[in-house]
Amino acid sequence: MLKNSSKILFILTLMMGTFITISSNSWLSAWMGLEINLLAFIPLMNDSNNLMSSEASLKYFLTQALASSVMLFAIILNLLKFNFYQFSMVFMNFNFMMILLSLLLKSGTAPFHFWFPGVMEGLSWMSALILMTWQKIAPIMLMSYIINIYNYNNLLFLISIIFSIVIGSLGGLNQTSLKKIMAFSSINHLGWMLTALMSSENLWLIYFLFYCFLSFNLVFFFYIFKLFHINHLFSMFFKSKIIKFSLFMNLLSLGGLPPFLGFLPKWIVIQSLSFNNQLFLMSLLTVMTLITLFFYLRMCFSAFMLNYYENNFIISINHNNLNMIMYSIMSFFSLFGLTFIISTLYLI
Repeated sequence: MLKNSSKILFILTLMMGTFITISSNSWLSAWMGLEINLLAFIPLMNDSNNLMSSEASLKYFLTQALASSVMLFAIILNLLKFNFYQFSMVFMNFNFMMILLSLLLKSGTAPFHFWFPGVMEGLSWMSALILMTWQKIAPIMLMSYIINIYNYNNLLFLISIIFSIVIGSLGGLNQTSLKKIMAFSSINHLGWMLTALMSSENLWLIYFLFYCFLSFNLVFFFYIFKLFHINHLFSMFFKSKIIKFSLFMNLLSLGGLPPFLGFLPKWIVIQSLSFNNQLFLMSLLTVMTLITLFFYLRMCFSAFMLNYYENNFIISINHNNLNMIMYSIMSFFSLFGLTFIISTLYLI
């Protein structure tokens, strides 16, 4: 009971830190919100059943502390800018570049992603879900302020997008851990979110909400059946082939394969890029997403081959009917949501 109460307290503090950051009207209060968020997430990362959680929380703390130090240094310089009138333009660009670099490091965007897969590997599934979804909100919102309000030069942003797309796609090819596959998938999706952010703030929010739903759907399944590696997917963990089929269709939905729901946000971003004549970026995003789909399809093909070896014994997994009903409803929307949305728009 005490453990659950402390978790609720830290989760509420975590959310409060994010809300302070996105609603603040100064960089210093935004930094304070990020620090509250960080200090509330560290206790949630520790898990007595996972020996790697202490290492993961230490890695996360050191990386976030480095990013916070750089950001605070840039904020202090920004507060002193009134003493440097003759260098105002160069000075402002340097400050915003430092803040942007610190936010890219905080969110785990490539080429500052070095900490992200290692930290993901040491977390429980629920903590990993928070790291992939909620912990991205505050840094991306602050990036949107720099891009849209201050009209900062997008070159650094564009380089980060290209790195995220390429590394997120190629990095998952040789992974056997499901957490690392989800980590590189998250880096790839971050590239899509930052691309959407360059077009519109509402566009990245739409993409982010779809990504959260699809990620929660998959992580919830992995959590129920206690899956951690690819070979767990191939063995007889599931008494029903329909459940296994549903899992892999949800993976393809996260990868953005039509006609599943995950294709819709990618479709909107591609359409926005084509309207803005950013054809190179659109082509790169599409090609690299096909590589991501390749390693999802490779997993599906291996699991459903007729002559694939399966264990004779069945490992019993405790899951209640409520979890399975909840997963079935989410899977239904993930697989058939795009069809319903298009049908509704057509009828309107």
